[in-house]
Amino acid sequence: MENVVLAIKKLSPQVQVKNPVMFVVYIGAILISLLFVAGFMGVNPGNSWYTFSIALILWLTVLFANYADAIAEGRGRAQADSLKKSKQDVIAYKIINEQTQVTEEIISNQLVPGDIVLVAAGQQIPMDGEVIQGTAAVDESAITGESSPVVREAGGDRSAVTGGTTVLSDILVIRITAKAGESFLDQMINMIEGAQRKKTPNELALQILLVTLTIIFLIVVATLYPFSSFASKTASQTVSVTNLTALLVCLAPTTIGALLSAIGISGMSRLNKENVMAKSGRAIEAAGDVDVLLLDKTGTITLGNRRAVALYPVDGVASEKLARGALLASIADDTPEGRSVVDLVAEQFNLTATEYDTSTANFVPFTAKTRMSGLDINGDTYRKGATDSVKAFVENSQYTWPKDTEIIAEQIAKDGGTPLIVLANSEVLGVIHLKDIIKPGVQAQFEALRKMGIKSVMITGDNPLTAAAIAAEAGVDDYIAEAIPESKLQVIKDYQNNGHLVAMTGDGTNDAPALAQADVAVAMNTGTVAAKEAGNMIDLDSSPTKLIKIVGVGKQLLMTRGALTTFSVANDVAKYFAILPALFVGVYPRLTSLNFMHLTSPKTAILAALIYNALIIIALIPIALRGVKYKELSANQLLRRNLLIYGLGGLVLPFFIIKIFDIGLTLLGIK
Repeated sequence: MENVVLAIKKLSPQVQVKNPVMFVVYIGAILISLLFVAGFMGVNPGNSWYTFSIALILWLTVLFANYADAIAEGRGRAQADSLKKSKQDVIAYKIINEQTQVTEEIISNQLVPGDIVLVAAGQQIPMDGEVIQGTAAVDESAITGESSPVVREAGGDRSAVTGGTTVLSDILVIRITAKAGESFLDQMINMIEGAQRKKTPNELALQILLVTLTIIFLIVVATLYPFSSFASKTASQTVSVTNLTALLVCLAPTTIGALLSAIGISGMSRLNKENVMAKSGRAIEAAGDVDVLLLDKTGTITLGNRRAVALYPVDGVASEKLARGALLASIADDTPEGRSVVDLVAEQFNLTATEYDTSTANFVPFTAKTRMSGLDINGDTYRKGATDSVKAFVENSQYTWPKDTEIIAEQIAKDGGTPLIVLANSEVLGVIHLKDIIKPGVQAQFEALRKMGIKSVMITGDNPLTAAAIAAEAGVDDYIAEAIPESKLQVIKDYQNNGHLVAMTGDGTNDAPALAQADVAVAMNTGTVAAKEAGNMIDLDSSPTKLIKIVGVGKQLLMTRGALTTFSVANDVAKYFAILPALFVGVYPRLTSLNFMHLTSPKTAILAALIYNALIIIALIPIALRGVKYKELSANQLLRRNLLIYGLGGLVLPFFIIKIFDIGLTLLGIK
């Protein structure tokens, strides 16, 4: 009922004029209504019930078009309302002294970029920001719909947090990055409600085509009136303004004109249902034509944190001794990689940190200069680090560098892993195999991309050996190793200069320049603020495979618009055969041969065509909202399928329906 009320409200001239094709129908409805009133009052009397019927059908045509828009917009309002429930002003604890961590209470809408707040377990994050201290589990279900909490931590590519989400554990110190009213949640609500939705270039081009056709038909119909008046001197029939208006409405591409806006709105709505926020309709359409996809490796193809998967002792060293050395070198290492070493040793050797008193131990942090970290405990030193750095350290300490160390390290690198050498008192114990973990399901998704004609290219800062191994395991078509932000940007420009439409996914600040250049830029929601600002889409689930669905929605949007345009143009043919003979058979009796549907009379022919013209809009609303089903076919196959179903279908169907309506009107006694 709400949609019906909204459809009636949309009868305002200010709203109708925004859709030129339907505005012509709107003016026609007003004109015929005035003719009915004039005839009812005795001015220019004629067939009042017939004029009233035409006016009623035209008003229903306009209302049905409004109803299609109302349903599409209603979906967006429902999504926006659920987000608004999670958007509320809360008490924020703003840090006024960073050294003492003294806080003051402040309403969240009073926060400004740069403010630092403290958010404890059970509290809502007051505004979009970036974690600068702490690690905590965060409930983002209000935004993403996923019940599983996610980890947000300072540094790296998982530092961005969204206002309206809830901290479940520990404490986070957050620097605010968004103004009140400009948060990520506000952007989502505005986009879903369509407040900032602009017509895409493809949509504008189609609307220009529809307007041009309408103007042509308007000129044609306008010239028919004086022609009819002249012909009436020698013929027994005069074409009335009412019938000419009916002809114009049937000639104009009213079907696609009525559904065009709904198709665009529903396309964005379908993307929102996939947990992707598009900042522009242009990006959705571009997704339908993408043929190259660039993916950042870390956090996109891989889980983001390398994990220890194996320990390889050198000759003469027992596995347990290596495990103990790896454990002690990693006890105080709070990085994800360090924690994974501790977990691996506990799992394989049942050794845990609780067996050692580290209260007096000295932790040696990783530095760019030494490229090692470890622990000094009870007079012993334990270290782990990069191969070349550890080798130099061992040789400078006058210790022997085992020959099989480099063999093990090289094999790990060839397998796509990262070797870490473990030392105990400068003696090499063995090698830790750190591995980038490929996200589940990516191989199948890249194969699906390949079938869609999309080339996948992995971009990483890793060395060529590691990059090649990961690319082979993930199933991407190509890779670019040792990449820097400038090279990522240049790769995209090169593809674009060669006529390709490029999509990129990324999550780090170093991805931001390339994301800004890409035609379709999908930033991970787990990523940094810079990446999310540079992207024109944000994947709330932070899944690189989501681009499959994004491309599918883009192609579905283009296919739906093309299919319904084809149907709209094709089904006008039947209306010509129904109305033209009915209007001009008195002038040109031979036109009777075109009436092969054997419609009863000019009145039933015109009414049947107009009724079909109105009801077909309602019939096509589900397709406009749901979208034409996308299949992984080539462009030529899709075109043939489109022409067969919607072209041939649109050509044949109206003949049967108009004939059925004509029979029904005849049975009602209309002749």
